[in-house]
Amino acid sequence: MTDDEIIEACRKIARKRQAPPPTPPEAVAKAEHVIGFAFPPLLRRLYTEVSNGGFGPTDGVLPVDVGQWHEHIAEAYEYGPDPTGGVPAGVVPLYDWGCTMWSMIDFRDPDGAMWSNADGDCWPQGVNLAQWLLAAMDGELRFAWPNGVPPENEWHRPETAAQHQES
Repeated sequence: MTDDEIIEACRKIARKRQAPPPTPPEAVAKAEHVIGFAFPPLLRRLYTEVSNGGFGPTDGVLPVDVGQWHEHIAEAYEYGPDPTGGVPAGVVPLYDWGCTMWSMIDFRDPDGAMWSNADGDCWPQGVNLAQWLLAAMDGELRFAWPNGVPPENEWHRPETAAQHQES
């Protein structure tokens, strides 16, 4: 799927969810200043052409600014990168799975390599933003555990698109 096709698919999902309108480019520039890295191009387009969050799995990714939600994409960087070094600079929270589990995006990579973070541990997922979004649209997205092995009672799974539409 091309970036244009992903944008259009996300736009349809955002409309169904009644997600907020797109983010002004100035808000993206402000977030980039706080984070210290430019948004990967596809992510920039999603925010400025589709919606200020709300696209992606279940209830959607974090917004660029806090106009409608309490958390936002640059919030983790308001006081600089992770001082412990546990999260590499430029790796930014994108989707909250709950229970201190996150899907994160690498702003240092123009393709937006995706990372996982759970309880302070951070590791690459092995997919980029486009692949991650496609898995969400196909109902196949799961939290990416290290070595693909979840704890014995994994319960952190978003609804599939079909389940979400039924509810």
